[in-house]
Amino acid sequence: MEKINTSIITIGDELLIGQVVDTNSAWMAQELNKIGVWVNRRIAVGDVWNDIWNALDETAKWSNIILITGGLGPTADDITKSLLAEYFGGKLVMHEPTLEHVTYLFEYVFKRPMPLLDRNRRQAEVPDVCTVLKNEIGTAPAMLFERDKKIFISMPGVPHEMKSIMKAQVLPLLQRRFQLPHIAHRTLLTAGVGESFLAEKIQDFESDLPSHIKLAYLPNYGMVRLRLTATGEKKIVEQELDKQFPQLKLLVNEFLVTDEDISMEVVVGKLLKEKNKTLATAESCTGGYIAHLITSIPGSSNYFKGSVVSYDNSIKEDVLKVQEQTLQTVGAVSEQTVTEMLQGVLKMIKTDYAIAVSGIMGPDGGTEEKPVGTVWIAVGSRERIETKKLHFRFERLRNIELTAINALNLLRSFVLQES
Repeated sequence: MEKINTSIITIGDELLIGQVVDTNSAWMAQELNKIGVWVNRRIAVGDVWNDIWNALDETAKWSNIILITGGLGPTADDITKSLLAEYFGGKLVMHEPTLEHVTYLFEYVFKRPMPLLDRNRRQAEVPDVCTVLKNEIGTAPAMLFERDKKIFISMPGVPHEMKSIMKAQVLPLLQRRFQLPHIAHRTLLTAGVGESFLAEKIQDFESDLPSHIKLAYLPNYGMVRLRLTATGEKKIVEQELDKQFPQLKLLVNEFLVTDEDISMEVVVGKLLKEKNKTLATAESCTGGYIAHLITSIPGSSNYFKGSVVSYDNSIKEDVLKVQEQTLQTVGAVSEQTVTEMLQGVLKMIKTDYAIAVSGIMGPDGGTEEKPVGTVWIAVGSRERIETKKLHFRFERLRNIELTAINALNLLRSFVLQES
């Protein structure tokens, strides 16, 4: 079965200068992989005619499918549509069904009081050599072109519009057009161990894998994901992964967090829901970031009750009832302080478990005794509390993220021990 490759071209100066983070290509790659399409090129280019043209030429050499996002707006810097018309030897024409849709959106959905501008009408112009794919929730349609048995599809750069078009039209179209192989993954998450140590521990397992099964190491925030990927006939591939994955889990069992491809906050949420337990947080250095991670999960209201962001010492004293003497003698970043923060939030919000954190995230505020990156974490219940001191060496945001993930993992271990 032929391997079907895709290139993704994202267009926009804002992507190149870091003003906007390209989340489109990551999401598209994940969805394409699910249906058996490999992404072998991801290219970001600015709003420059020659750069876009060269990207189309280059990606067509390597891929069966070229997906393009961006540059379809109503302003002068949006040149993608005009370029595609010239690239495929056509001219721009008004697409009446799209114009009707744009008019409907402005009059009945957006409810704009002013008349439709000419630049808004031009959103309905498309190259006369393309097949129009309707954008149900936006004004710029997607456009499909074909050349030399290659498919080119241009879509808006607005993420929710692109996703809508991909789900409703592009992915089904590709499944109809190509005979796609089955791609299967098995992923587990480890914590408390580096990828080098893991690689040593499982090197014999890795070397014995069949050639069509690949093992990937995906380190992030003190954790390492291990992913097995296989391609081929569905039944055979699934059976082989079902055989190999338990062996991998057994080899790394002492570091295993979950055998699903999910985040730490999802792991903790599932555990609390399963145990019918509740959680609160008392956060100083993370400023509510742990609560943010937890509440980003749908259904978290079943187990998460609230948070106290005690950034200033006065809040630690007045709200969480941390003793003034504790803060004066050992300081806010100390085992005793996070212990009292945890006891205070448990008493205040009345949950089964709590997390408390206090630290120095940087770039300032460190001392010789407590340098930047020093963090104390407490997790526990009314009956028992566990604390941990950590030292991070990164910039402020990463120190905050590492603190949150380590705090959630410490709680996970605590709840499992309680069970």
